Amino acid sequence: MDESRIPILVGCGQITQKEDDPNEALSPIELTAKACFEAAKDSDVGEILLNKLDTIALIRSFSDTSWRFKCPFGKYSNPSLSLANQINAKNVKNLIYTYPGGNMPQWSINRIFELITKGEIKTALLAGGEALYTQKNAQRKGVELNWNENLGYSFKEWGIKKRGWSDVEDSHGMKGAIFAYPLIENAIRGKENRTIEEHNIEMGKILEKFSMVAKNNPLADRRQGYTAKVISNINEQNPYIGFPYSKLMNANAFIDQSSAVIMTSVKHAKELGINKNKWVYLHGCADTYDHWYLSNRINYYSSPAMKIACNEALKMANCSIDDIDFLDIYSCFPSAIKIACDEMNIDVNTTKGLTVTGGLPYFGGPGNNYVTHSISEIMNRVRNNQGKKGLVTANGNYITKQSVGIYSSEESDKYFSPVNPDIYQLAINIQKGPKFINEAEGSAIIETYTVINDREGPSYAIIFGRLANGNRFIANMPKDIDLLIDMMKNEYLNLKGYVNNNNGLNIFKPN
Repeated sequence: MDESRIPILVGCGQITQKEDDPNEALSPIELTAKACFEAAKDSDVGEILLNKLDTIALIRSFSDTSWRFKCPFGKYSNPSLSLANQINAKNVKNLIYTYPGGNMPQWSINRIFELITKGEIKTALLAGGEALYTQKNAQRKGVELNWNENLGYSFKEWGIKKRGWSDVEDSHGMKGAIFAYPLIENAIRGKENRTIEEHNIEMGKILEKFSMVAKNNPLADRRQGYTAKVISNINEQNPYIGFPYSKLMNANAFIDQSSAVIMTSVKHAKELGINKNKWVYLHGCADTYDHWYLSNRINYYSSPAMKIACNEALKMANCSIDDIDFLDIYSCFPSAIKIACDEMNIDVNTTKGLTVTGGLPYFGGPGNNYVTHSISEIMNRVRNNQGKKGLVTANGNYITKQSVGIYSSEESDKYFSPVNPDIYQLAINIQKGPKFINEAEGSAIIETYTVINDREGPSYAIIFGRLANGNRFIANMPKDIDLLIDMMKNEYLNLKGYVNNNNGLNIFKPN
């Protein structure tokens, strides 16, 4: 095979910063640059590799993604160029800044590998970083930081720009992950026919195993090794965020972490003198997405996109899920783990490890960039275990955008040539959910629900419901504190009531 068209990963680097003085802490770009230097060092040829880069793809920061994480200390107008300058990458021709999504690290690697096989890219860097702990810490201490750099806007953007929630979902307060995933989790509980208490225990059992991996990972942010009981126990230190999730069940976004991987061709790696024991191949990959808005899903406990993405990646790699030796399942919330395992035919309570990092609640959830850490860890595993395979799942939005990668240090016996995702995406698109209506009126039942809590306790409730004719709607419950508390103690799934629309808002009142 033409070695100039065989893509490989050759370097990986990760950084976790724990600096309590905001003035001493590295900025997001400085932190990301440090991971890039580590990735170059990891290749064993050092910074010469950064000088050879023709492409930098930077994962979008959370401050440029979500209203919840907007940075008060300035903005990088051209983040990829800022990073190139930080690492002295003078020969970069392609500057890329991705659109949001936890799927984007794996998605970007899939694209970069394709472009290497076409001869359009020779050596590329994928990186990302967050300094949300320092950002929050500085705000808390009243410290002013300068994270502003204006270098113009000459960069490409990869991915999908479209927001993850609809206008009607927004108007009812369903406008982010901490609002969406609890709705999904309660639907899973209904499918499993568990009580609130029983399901709470099961979520703790799933996450305990992730926490124990983080305990032994020096790069993890939370290394306490939380037990299932501690994770599940609701108290002042571990309150509900979006019911049924306690604080310790949520992705931990307020961390300072960065990671980077470097890719090139076999031919160029040989020319640079990169030893073969550093090479990692991508044997299989796939990218899919479920119906974009939660309102339009078939149900809230499955993911046709996850199933197809996994099957397509395994088919490309010519293996089965039983042939996978290392896993890192995207773990922003327990529901993401459970659905991924179900769709991949993995018992969520398996003794086999489901993470190599410790997962987003305990290792850390650095915005859209967590999976770059997953891939770095998987690279290290397969390098140290010749012939073994590692699988990464990457999830964007709300069990929406799915990306899968299968890695090995063993050379593939065929060219890297994934199936065009448009082909298998069709099978997902034709699976329609129930008709969704913006304005609802009439007798109805609750399909799934959540109660959103703030520092003072329960704040408001979101439900998805069904009218008697089967049409779906989103609604809020009346702002009655006793009702909201009761919703977190007693079963409200399939509860009957009446919904009406008042000034654009649907309000559901139980019978």
